Amino acid sequence: MKRDPSQLDLWLEPVFPTRMPARTIDIARFRAKLKRAMAQAIRECPYDRPTIAARMAQYLGIPSVSKAMLDAYTAESKETHDISIARFKGFVHATGAVWLWDMIVSEDGLLILEGDEARLAEIARLQQEQREIAAKVKNLLSTPVTIKRRGKAQL
Repeated sequence: MKRDPSQLDLWLEPVFPTRMPARTIDIARFRAKLKRAMAQAIRECPYDRPTIAARMAQYLGIPSVSKAMLDAYTAESKETHDISIARFKGFVHATGAVWLWDMIVSEDGLLILEGDEARLAEIARLQQEQREIAAKVKNLLSTPVTIKRRGKAQL
């Protein structure tokens, strides 16, 4: 059975959702959300916490990152232990959880595109421009053009 294009699908989730920026940031809620997401990234990662810490340190070019630091970064009860952006970058690299970047920017109305997805967005932008130009041309063609013929110069 063919689906009617005017009928909405309640379970369809867009690949690239449209987001609106939040008017204010609830720092406690954001901190808890980030810590939970980082804890999830650790659970989904094939490495244990000491290995993740070692990979972070190696990537960041620093002597060490301890397992205790990782524990503090992911413990919701540790409100004074927020991860810096540089260490967060090392954490994402060490765990392979690039989806964390999207979670971070989503409240600002932004969306992370990875690799070739940016080219897809550029294609869509150019197609939109094509449609706008076609509409302008159609509008111009809708009115007849009157051409005044000029006679040849007489000698």
